[in-house]
Amino acid sequence: MLLVNVLVAVRRESANRFHKNLSTKKDFKVQLVSDKGDALSVLADRDQHVDVFVIDNGLGGVYDLIADVRHNYPRLIIVLIDEEADFGLPGQADELSTQPFENDDLVQRITRLMSDRSLETLRADSLPAVRQLAKRLRTAAGVGGKQQAAVAACKDLNFDFVAFYAPDSTNPAKLVLKAQDGPRPIQAVAPKDLSGDTDDLASWSLQHVQSRIAGPTDNPNYPLVAKGRLGAVACIPVVFSGAKYGVIVVCRDQPGTITNENILMLELIGAQLAAAISKERVG
Repeated sequence: MLLVNVLVAVRRESANRFHKNLSTKKDFKVQLVSDKGDALSVLADRDQHVDVFVIDNGLGGVYDLIADVRHNYPRLIIVLIDEEADFGLPGQADELSTQPFENDDLVQRITRLMSDRSLETLRADSLPAVRQLAKRLRTAAGVGGKQQAAVAACKDLNFDFVAFYAPDSTNPAKLVLKAQDGPRPIQAVAPKDLSGDTDDLASWSLQHVQSRIAGPTDNPNYPLVAKGRLGAVACIPVVFSGAKYGVIVVCRDQPGTITNENILMLELIGAQLAAAISKERVG
């Protein structure tokens, strides 16, 4: 298993127990916080990547927090800890652990969830849309042709507008529009470059190497959604072997219409595009 970045939000008096239980696992990189606001800051930090978010029910108000985190970080694995319950349901979390330290329960749940995520990706890779994209990428000419083929594949998934942004060659923090598909009036006003500041969702996604969904009132965001021209956006990083090739941006007219299932398909398209660009540049 690859290195798993685990963010743990627990009461201060419990921090030592969680650190002792998790930090000895060589595949885990653990960061502990004792405040919900600090946890949100870590998740939003451009310089940090989180695979699994573990949160203690004893912090209070965690169900609202989990709902918000689930909305903003749809592919983040969330494990709820409730040591005062004999049993319970995880709600919008992926798992619930009532005895995190008995028989390495928490470690085993995290390991299984990460394994299931990998298998989920492999199963989805057999879907017709992904197989069809592979054919498009093989025949597309050059990097630009492959970028446009991936944009077209995303558009076929019933998105209203799709764009691909790549880092500027002289200023990697700046993202430049390379391909787009959608109504001409929207294409005409779509930003041709993104500055990479903290309010820019595409730059955040590429920096964190993490997909994220946003609606009109969320921050960071994409200008067309933040200004009300479109209702929902998702940004998908296109990365291969540590090389960051860009971001796929997909939008729909109606808020709340981009789902976790959509994100899975988009990530598969992004992975195929990243591999194709890598091969093109090496070859």
